[in-house]
Amino acid sequence: MSVQDSKLGKKTVSILGCGWLGMPLAERLKAPDILYTVKGSTTNPNKLGVFASKGIIGYLIDLQPELAGAGKDLQRFFEADMLIIAIPPGFRRRAAGFHQQQMQAVIAQIEQSPIKEVLYISSTSVYPDLNSVLVESDVTDPAESASPELVEVENSLQQLRSTRSVGVLRLGGLLGYDRIPGKYVKGKKGLTTYHTPVNYIHRDDAVSLIVKMLMNGVSNETFNGVAPIHTNRGEVYEKTCREFGWEAPTFLEPLAPEPFKVISSEKVMAKYSFQFRYPDPAGFYYKP
Repeated sequence: MSVQDSKLGKKTVSILGCGWLGMPLAERLKAPDILYTVKGSTTNPNKLGVFASKGIIGYLIDLQPELAGAGKDLQRFFEADMLIIAIPPGFRRRAAGFHQQQMQAVIAQIEQSPIKEVLYISSTSVYPDLNSVLVESDVTDPAESASPELVEVENSLQQLRSTRSVGVLRLGGLLGYDRIPGKYVKGKKGLTTYHTPVNYIHRDDAVSLIVKMLMNGVSNETFNGVAPIHTNRGEVYEKTCREFGWEAPTFLEPLAPEPFKVISSEKVMAKYSFQFRYPDPAGFYYKP
């Protein structure tokens, strides 16, 4: 199916990066109450069969940092009404500027495509620890950011707004299912972040929020996606360790208060009348 399906009322959505978040999002968009035509990209040829079994049109596409795809895969993947960019920036593994180069390649492809709406999945890592509540407008310039390259990417994509709708969704720490906070700290000693508030979001809520934004039409705005209750980090660690029988980490009082940030999701909740299924990270659902 092509972008022409939209003329009949069915929209085509392409998800660049059909991974831990992108795959359940694609499945949700195929649900009977939505029934979008969904295209998904992967770098793993073994996933194409999984895509097909779920009714997702799969494409092998890589970004190293230039876009690469077999035959006409690139052109066909970008034949869509909407594009969701869900590629982890991989700053720890890549050289500086790599993700920016990836997105420049994507932008060039978007400019040649019929895509009219773009949603970029960003991260609340753009916010520095300012020991306060932070909203979207607090970081709009790379110089203000704890992750300047990510803000550069956001701003580069927003330059498409003269011809397309481009939204940015800054997600908090993605958890749920096999991503369990206690798993990463079990048995550790002498942590000092017990009282630090967390900025997490459950994957189910992230998917629901993205779907809500798509169904209402992507707007030229930036939003935060974070559970509205900011439980202490130590409480979340201890609860998930108890739940799965792991040795809980031990904590020390820091010599000075640990820096923190509290990311507000009030803007997106008000804009879309969005209610979190898991508002408190202490009550997230997990399945190892």
